Parts: sequence; structure tokens; C-alpha cells
Amino acid sequence: MTVNSLSNSQGDRHLLKSKDKRLKLQNTQEKMYSFLLRIVKSWQPDEVLRVFKRSFIDCLNSEASKSSLGIYIVLLEHSEEEFRHTIKRCCYILINNWESTRRHQYIRELVELFINLKLKINPNTPNKLRLARTWLDNFARSTDYEELELFAYRSEEVKGHWVNRYSSYLLFAQSLNENNSQEQKEAARKLSRVLKDKFKFELAMYIARSQLNFSSSTSIPRHQNPSSLGDNVIRLIKTIVVRKGAFSYENIANIFLKQTQNELFYDFKKSLLRYLIFSVQQEEFTNTLQQQLSEKFNSWKVEYDDKLISKEMLLRICNRTIDFLTTENGREPSKLFMLLLSPGNPLTLVVVLLKLILISNHSRSHLEMRIANLIRYYDQYLESECTWFINF
Repeated sequence: MTVNSLSNSQGDRHLLKSKDKRLKLQNTQEKMYSFLLRIVKSWQPDEVLRVFKRSFIDCLNSEASKSSLGIYIVLLEHSEEEFRHTIKRCCYILINNWESTRRHQYIRELVELFINLKLKINPNTPNKLRLARTWLDNFARSTDYEELELFAYRSEEVKGHWVNRYSSYLLFAQSLNENNSQEQKEAARKLSRVLKDKFKFELAMYIARSQLNFSSSTSIPRHQNPSSLGDNVIRLIKTIVVRKGAFSYENIANIFLKQTQNELFYDFKKSLLRYLIFSVQQEEFTNTLQQQLSEKFNSWKVEYDDKLISKEMLLRICNRTIDFLTTENGREPSKLFMLLLSPGNPLTLVVVLLKLILISNHSRSHLEMRIANLIRYYDQYLESECTWFINF
């Protein structure tokens, strides 16, 4: 047998072994997912929790044999990333079902299983057991776990950090992340909508009561202001919606779309800039926005400058403009975001973003994703340190 043929034979065996390991992993995962999906629909929630805890946590506390590791035996032949994917999907299978049946208490209990893990390690602990414990501990400290917490602590009263008031944005971002399982995306989408609707209802009821100006002795129940802006929230909303008729933001957006539907992309970029700064009364804001966006537009997609504007290009330029105005890399605020908010009037930037949504409704999802990115960036700060961002 030649050296080359021997090498090829060894390579084939390695490839076959790797393929067998992958198939074994997928088979084990699917069995676990199917089992959890079956019992979560038919067993009592506390029984399901016991099974989950026994499968992923209790087995690591014991001094028992290698076989006690259960699903870990297969997972440990692969990567920590594969473990994260598996335990996340198991969690979201339970969360998705309990969310549908409003069993929020058990979602919280599931999430809290990972708090203050007490996994004893002694010098005689087998290496595989040590590794499994490390992976579980890392998961409990990860961003993946923080995303789980959004489902457990659905109300800002439960956990006091200011970010919890804006969980709907963070959940919506989860629902769009292609790296998340279908169960996670579905659960995040549903809870995000619930929280948004709840906020809008409470705000509407608060404003309605404030407008009626009832005395404290009235029998009509008092509704709390869900925003952090106090009574100023009423003034701010009035500022936006008070414009009626020909000068309403919606009407101006419709006029803009009609006037620009046959423009070349080069001309459309200039028209878009004029539309965004139209009626903005803050001179410093207008000058900054015009200068910065002009530079961005002049160099963006110049290869399309001689083509007619299309619905696809309208969506792309509105999404890209949202990036310029919020965060361009999804991790930190853009330079323009900082410049525009530094004077201290977030409402003006909000109105500019509103104008973009009014001409490109499908850009709303992109805007919410970018707001979620900014919230994740600023959640490292105390509320008192980023009040201007919270107001935005």
C-alpha cells in the first residue's frame, strides 16, 4: 500500500468517524427535544422542571459514575457552542409552551435554576464532569442566559434595572436573529408583542384620564404612567400628533413619495435629505444632519445613482439612514447619533426617524433592531448616567 493510499484511507476513516459522531449528536438532540415537547404538553409543569433539572444540573452535582452524565456524554464529544445551542433550545421549548398557556411562574422557576449554581468540585472529580460544570457555569454568565431572563422578568417591577422597561425591543431583536432556534424566535416575537400592546394600552389610558382631569375621588380607576417621562410624555405626544391636515407628518410623507417616484437614485438621495430636515426648527441639529448625511449619501451605492428609485432601493436607503442615525455596526452608537443628541433634545431625532418609517413602513423592524443594539450598549450604565438616552 502506498503512502498516499494509506493517507487517503486514514482520512476517509476520520471523515466517517466524524460523520458518525455528528449523526449521534443530532439523534440525541432530537430525542431530547421531542421528549420535552411531549411532556410539556401533557405533564404538570413542576414535573417537567424536575426532569430538566435532573438532566442538566443535578447530574453534575453527584459523585456518580460516567453514565450519570446522560446527555452530556454525547455533548462533551463536541463543542461548548453545541452545548449552548442544545440547552437553549430545550429551555425555549418549555418557555414557548408555558408562555402560550400563561404559566409565567414556571418560566421564572426554569430561569432561576441557573442562579447560584452550587456545583461541588474536588480533586477527584473526573475531567469530563469538570468540563460539563464549566460549560454550565459559563452559560449561566452568558448573553444567552440574559436573553432567557427577559422571559422570566417580564415586568420592570421584578428587577429594577432600567433596561427592563424596554424588554420588548430586546425580545424583538431575538425574534429576528437567524442564529436563534425557531422556538426562541417564536417565543420572543409573541412576548414582544404582548409587552408593546400592554405599554400602548397603559399609556393611552393614562393620557385619557389626564385629559379628562378627574379628581382623585372619581370611581374610574387610576392608570399609572408606563413611561419614565412623567407628565412630559403627554406634551411630547401632543407635539407629534397635533399637526393636522396638509402639514401632518403622514401627509408630508405621502407627498414626498408621490413627488419622488420617478427620480434617479442620485436625485432621490438629495430629496430624502431635504424631506428629513423639512420643518426642523433647531438650526444646529439641521446643520449637523445635513452635513453628515450628505457625506454619507454621496458615497453610498453610487453605482445605482443613474437608476430609477425602486421599492427595494427605498427600503435599503431608509434602513441605511437609520444605521447612520443610530448605530452602524450594531454594537455602539454612531458618531451622528452622539452629535445629534448632544444638544439634549431627543424629540427632534425621534421625529426624523418617524419620517423614515412613514415613507418605508417595513423599516420599522430595522429601527427596532437598532434600538435594541443601543439598549444593549447602554445597559452597562446606571440610569442616572444615561438619562438622555432613556428619554430618546
